[in-house]
Amino acid sequence: MDKAQFRFAREEDTALILSFIKQLAEYENMLDEVVADEAELKKWIFREKKAEVIFALDNGKEVGFALFFHNFSTFLGRAGIYLEDLFVMPEYRGRGYGKGLIKKLAELAVERGCGRLEWWCLDWNKPSIDFYLSLGAEPMSDWTVYRIAGETLKALAESD
Repeated sequence: MDKAQFRFAREEDTALILSFIKQLAEYENMLDEVVADEAELKKWIFREKKAEVIFALDNGKEVGFALFFHNFSTFLGRAGIYLEDLFVMPEYRGRGYGKGLIKKLAELAVERGCGRLEWWCLDWNKPSIDFYLSLGAEPMSDWTVYRIAGETLKALAESD
C-alpha cells in the first residue's frame, strides 16, 4: 500500500457493504447467520444513521471495510467508537489496509472527542488477535459478553 486512501460509504454502496459482511461471515464460518439484506442496511446505516462504514481503497477499488457506531461510557462520561466489523479481502491482507482502517477510526475517535475505540474478536482468530495486540490493543479478560436476540429478545420484550 503506497498511500492509504479511505472513503465513507454512500447509500449506493449498500450492496458492496453486504458483500463485505458476507465475506467476513464466511471467514468466521458464520455465513448461515447473516440475515441482513440491502433494505435493512440502507435503513439502519443511511436513513436511521445508526452506523457508519469506511472503505479502504487500492487504486480506487474497495478492498476492505470497517463498520462502526458510537457507544457510551458512563465511567468516562463520553462516547466511544465500537468497531462492529473489520474485513480486508484476503489478497490485500498484509499490506497495511487493516491497520489503516483502525488508524482512521482512531483519528475519528480523537477528532470526535471519544474516549476509546473497542471491538470484539473471536477467541480462535489468532491472526487477528496478534494483529490487534501489535497495535497496542488490550484484551478485556475480566468481561464476558452477554446477548439476548431473536425469539428470546421478543419474548422478554413481551413478558409481564
